This record gives sequence, structure tokens and C-alpha cells, in this order.
Amino acid sequence: MSQPSGNPYPQQPYGEQPAPQQPGGYPPPAGQPYGAPSPAPLPPKKSKAGKIVLIVLAVVLVLCLGGAAITWFAVKDEVGDVVDATKTRVTAPATLAGRKQVTDPELTKLSDELVADMKSTVQNETSTAGAFYGDAAKQDLVMIAAASGVLADPKKELDDAIAGLKTQLTVQEMTATEPGPLGGEARCGDGKTAGMPLGVCVWADRGSLGMIVVFFKSAKQAEAEFVTMRGQIEQRS
Repeated sequence: MSQPSGNPYPQQPYGEQPAPQQPGGYPPPAGQPYGAPSPAPLPPKKSKAGKIVLIVLAVVLVLCLGGAAITWFAVKDEVGDVVDATKTRVTAPATLAGRKQVTDPELTKLSDELVADMKSTVQNETSTAGAFYGDAAKQDLVMIAAASGVLADPKKELDDAIAGLKTQLTVQEMTATEPGPLGGEARCGDGKTAGMPLGVCVWADRGSLGMIVVFFKSAKQAEAEFVTMRGQIEQRS
């Protein structure tokens, strides 16, 4: 009577070796040789928002709100306007049209530099404001830049700012828009840089000059929120 083999494991045919297994017991993907490491996953594509923010910020710094020389100006028939202008201030609110102010260290540093540059360049300013709002990852980002003081010629300052925007941000046309209860003049237009659309709105009155840039949006979309945003930035006591 034959005895069972003393080896409890089945024998492999001569010359054959068991196929090596991937970690976890799974065979390698089709087309990948045994023993070769699995390819590393591709890193997610980085958003262009950071680069675009820097470009737009650089443009604003160069323009410095049109290079506005905010100077005291008064004549008898405009005393009322000047009094209102002296009471005008601009501020960066905690939220802007429902968007929270960005706390990202890099963007906060950029907005601080923007404010410092405006203070050193704009003459006789009484207040300045610069900040970012929203979330670039969700393609919902807004930048503001504004200064207050008594403008001798608001229309000229607005025209100068727009001339620079047309060159630097390829804004094709800035059309007049409703300035809201604070008065003055306001215009909005479509801009673009590095392929990203920008909704750009600028305003000027006797007491302030400001710019709102809405990233990833059109001028029409920016215009729809302009009066609300301006009302939260510009204050009169």
C-alpha cells in the first residue's frame, strides 16, 4: 500500500515559478512586467489663479489707481461736494457681497503691499483699502483697491485709470454703469490676462477712487454686484 508524500504542498512543474504578486496579493496591471513598481499617480494640475492674481496686482500697483494725485480742492459753488468728500472713507470689510475676506498668508501679504504702495504714492489720501475675497479654488475671487481724499478732477482720474487698464489687462471697452447712491461715475468692462476672464469695475467721485476686479467672471456679472460691493467699501460719516 503506497504511503502519502511527506510534502504537504503540491509540487510545481520543473522550470516553472509562481507568478509574483503585487502588494495586497493582486497581480500587476496588464502590460507591466512582474516586479516593476507601479507608476506614481500624476499630481493634480495647479490652478492658474495664483499667477493671475500676481499679474493683476502688479497692474494695479503700476497704475496705483490711475496715479491719482488726490488734492484738496474747493470753490464756492462746490462747497457741498467738498464737505461730503472730506467725510468719505474706504475700508476693507470682513465680508464683501457674501464673500469672506481671504486669510491665505500669501494673498494677505500681497494686499498689505498694495495698501502700503497706495499710501506711499497717492498724495493726501485719507484712507486706503486693499483686500481679496472669496475662494480661488471655487473660481470665486474678488480683489479691491481704493483710496479716499478730495479729488480735484474725478473724471480725469477715472479716464487715466481706464486708459491703463485697456493696455495692461486688455480691457476692450469700459461702459458707463449705475454708480449707486454714492454718486460719481462708474464704468465696467471685460478684461483678460493669461486666458482668464476678468470683470473690472472702476468708480470715481469727489471723495474716492476705487477698482473692483472679479476673477473668472464677465463685466456683466461684476456689474450686477458692483453697487453692493462699492456700498460696503466706501463709507460716509
